[in-house]
Amino acid sequence: MSDLADLFPGYASEWINTRAGRIFARVGGKGPPLLLLHGFSETHVMWHRVAPQLADSFTVIIADLPGYGWSDMPRSDAEHTPYTKRAMAQAIVEAMEQLGHVHFALAGHDRGGRVSYRLALDHPGRLSRLAVLDILPTWDYWANMNRLYALKVYHWAFLAQPYPLPETLISGNPDFFLRQKMASQTKSKDLSAIDPRALEHYLTAFRDPSRVHAMCEDYRAGAYADFEHDKADREAGRKIAVPMLALWGDAGVAQAAATPLDTWKTWATDVTGRPINSGHFLCEEDADGTAAALKDFFAAP
Repeated sequence: MSDLADLFPGYASEWINTRAGRIFARVGGKGPPLLLLHGFSETHVMWHRVAPQLADSFTVIIADLPGYGWSDMPRSDAEHTPYTKRAMAQAIVEAMEQLGHVHFALAGHDRGGRVSYRLALDHPGRLSRLAVLDILPTWDYWANMNRLYALKVYHWAFLAQPYPLPETLISGNPDFFLRQKMASQTKSKDLSAIDPRALEHYLTAFRDPSRVHAMCEDYRAGAYADFEHDKADREAGRKIAVPMLALWGDAGVAQAAATPLDTWKTWATDVTGRPINSGHFLCEEDADGTAAALKDFFAAP
């Protein structure tokens, strides 16, 4: 991996021990701690255009989720337990403690957004503020799946199929799968917004069958345990209590299913939000607009 471009010059590299294995993170900037979590098909590198715009106001921690990027891949089980968002959130809490941060702000895109809102529900005392990018809760996706939305998020059902179906098909041509999947979710329907150096990071992960398996385990957990965890919270009336920001691409995934802000208002007590001029990959398609929205939100008293 040493031949991959360093897109965070001047940032420290941290390998942090947790019960889920080592979490890899880049750390830079100054100020109160702000953790950034990436989504599927990407790694921590997706924040490379946004992080510099936040680092003058925050100590920015940019982590790879368990199973992704350069973090360890926990051995899974029949219930996909290590890849539930509950288990991932616990690993992130442990990693932040190891870095000396027991209370922090958090922003997550895609799968990282799911880990983020689960952390807010399971560990409410840990967060000062929460932002999620281009997602709705897992329960809402599965419960409201219809024909058109299933076609748009086909990968949810595909990646959740039992081992080894998706792993085998993806590994037959990982570059094609990743490029096609990412291009289809951008506003321009191509990869022009994705830095080729960042894309090489993402391709490297998809060329590793063990990483592909970990990513599939993430989606299998999403189809079963994560759905049940959301359902239990919904039925119990639990809500996210910290101030929350929802951002979504005006041509992204979340807005195709429902009105994101209205949906999040059923899950959180204090939520604001707005669209960004992008498809699914807000941080790369409109880095300046995304960074400005995050900075305004996290800098609020």
